[in-house]
Amino acid sequence: MLNKLFEIIEDRKANPTEKSYTASLFAEGEDRILQKIGEEATEVIIAAKGQGNQRIVEEVSDLFYHTLVLLSEKGLKLSDVEDELKKRHQ
Repeated sequence: MLNKLFEIIEDRKANPTEKSYTASLFAEGEDRILQKIGEEATEVIIAAKGQGNQRIVEEVSDLFYHTLVLLSEKGLKLSDVEDELKKRHQ
């Protein structure tokens, strides 16, 4: 699913529409994307400190999404992260 989500993000970047939240993040730029990652990371911590497992899953999903947007913004691919993880486990 992460690969599919990244494809959608890349498509929104290449073909922005007015109603697309992803396109709006790209339009607002790197600082906004980084702000959202910071917010979501904080929300993951808060969820882990007592909001239950479902809330953790929801917030980690938001963090993953915004992190994928950052990768796209920087011209990186999800496969770059996968390659790094593989290197670390060889």
